[in-house]
Amino acid sequence: MAKKVVATLKTGTGKEYSKVITMVRSPKTGAYSFKESIVHNDHVKDAIAAANSK
Repeated sequence: MAKKVVATLKTGTGKEYSKVITMVRSPKTGAYSFKESIVHNDHVKDAIAAANSK
């Protein structure tokens, strides 16, 4: 499934987007999980800052 995402991001306007993976800690259990999101290249720093502020 990851190959499909990568393949679609490489064609046409997909080059303008990046996949951002952030690590999030659960306040209840303390376990870590990963959140993936696809954002425009101009908003990558905003997405990381938003994940760090939580």
